[in-house]
Amino acid sequence: MSVVDAPARSEAPEEQVRDRADVRRQVRLVVVFALAAAMVLLFRLTTDSFSVTYLLEAQRSADSQPRSLDGSLVNWVALVLALAGVVLAALNRVPRGGLGLLLYVLVGLSFYVAFMAWAFADQGEGFQASISNPIPGTISIATPLVLGALAGVVCERAGVINIAIEGQFLAGAFSASLFASIALSSLAFIPLWLCAPFGLLGGALAGMLVSAILGLFALRYQVNQVVLGVVIVAFATGLTGFLLGQIPSESTGRLNNPDPLEPLAVPVLSDIPVIGQALFEQTILVYLTYAAVVVVALLLFQTRWGLRVRAVGEHPKAADTVGIKVNRLRWQAVLFGGLLAGLGGAYYTVGSSGAFDKEMSAGTGFIALAAVIMGRWHPVWAALAAVFFGFMRNLGTQLSLVDRIPGDLIGALPYLATVIVVAGFVGRVRPPAADGEPFVKA
Repeated sequence: MSVVDAPARSEAPEEQVRDRADVRRQVRLVVVFALAAAMVLLFRLTTDSFSVTYLLEAQRSADSQPRSLDGSLVNWVALVLALAGVVLAALNRVPRGGLGLLLYVLVGLSFYVAFMAWAFADQGEGFQASISNPIPGTISIATPLVLGALAGVVCERAGVINIAIEGQFLAGAFSASLFASIALSSLAFIPLWLCAPFGLLGGALAGMLVSAILGLFALRYQVNQVVLGVVIVAFATGLTGFLLGQIPSESTGRLNNPDPLEPLAVPVLSDIPVIGQALFEQTILVYLTYAAVVVVALLLFQTRWGLRVRAVGEHPKAADTVGIKVNRLRWQAVLFGGLLAGLGGAYYTVGSSGAFDKEMSAGTGFIALAAVIMGRWHPVWAALAAVFFGFMRNLGTQLSLVDRIPGDLIGALPYLATVIVVAGFVGRVRPPAADGEPFVKA
C-alpha cells in the first residue's frame, strides 16, 4: 500500500502578540508628539518676527545685557525633533530607558524654547521683556514641593495616606518663623547666624507634631485616612490663622519677623555657567532638600528599614507573620514624613520671605501630593515631578510679563501641563497595595 504524503503546510511566520500596555504607550506617544509638532507649526504661522532676547544670569545686575535669540531656527529644530518623534512612535521604535528619556528631553526642551520664542515675539513698541533663566524660579518654587512629595512617599510606602501635607506646611512655616524670631530677639546665647537655622528645628518639630496627630487617629483609632487628612488641613489652617491673629502688633517684630537664611556658595560648582549660581548658591535648606532626595531613596531601597517599610505598605499581614511590628514602622514613617514636610513649610518663612502670613502655602501641599502620584510613589521620580510643577509655575510667572496668552490660561497652565504629562508619559499608576488600610493584629 502506497503512502500518500500529505502536502506540506506552508508555515506562516509567527505573529508577535503585543501587550496592551505597549499599544497604549505607542498611541500616547504618537498623540503627544503630534500635538507638539502641530503647536510648533502654529507658532511659526502666527509669528511675524522671531526677534527675541534672553538672559541666562541667575541674578540680574547692572551689567546684565540681554542677548538676541534666533527664534526661527529654534522653531525649525523643534519641529524636526517633534516630527521625528511622531515617526518613531508610529513605527513603535521609540526606545525605552535612557535613549527614550533623552528623546523626551530633547523634544521637551526644544518645544519649550520654541514656545518661549513665540510668546515673547511681536511685543511691539515700548518695553521689551526678555526670556529669563527658569532655573532660579523653579528651585524657589520646587523646594517645599520636593520635601512635601518625599513626605508623602515615605508615608504612603508604609501604608498611610498623607493628605495632611498642606497642614504640615502651615504648621512648619508658622513654627519656623516663631522659633527664629524668638531666637533672634530673646535668646542671647544663640549666635545671630544660628537664629534662622534654629527656625528649621521649629518647623521640623511642628511638622512632626501634626504627623503625630495623623498617626494617632489613623493608626490607633483607625479613622478614615482621607477624611482625617482633610480635617487636619482645616485644623492647621484655622489654628495658624488664629495664632497669627493673637500676636499683638507691638510684638510682631519679636515673634514674627525672622531673618531669612543666607545663601551659601559651593566653591567651583557655583561658577558653572548658567546653572552654577542657580543651583549651588542657595540656602542650607535647599541643600538639605538635595540631600533628602538621596537619603530617602537610599533608606527605602538600600536598607533593611526601607525593605520593612515597603513590606508593611504592600502586605502588612505577611510582614506581621515574620515578626515585623507593622504599626511601629508606620509610626516611624509618619513621623519621618512629618519632619520632611515641616522643613518644607519652613521654606516659606525662614527659607524665603521671613514673616509668616495666613495660608501662605496656598495649597501647595496638595500639589506635593499630586507629585507623589505622578512620580509613582518613588522618591526620585516624585521629586522630579515636583520640580516639573515648579518649572511650570515659574513659566506662568514669566508669561505674565507678555500679553500673548490670556491671564486665566496662564494660571491653569501648570495643571494643564501636568495632565498632559501624566496622560502621555506616566500612564496608569498603582499605589502600594495596603495604602490607607489600617492594620489590626489578630
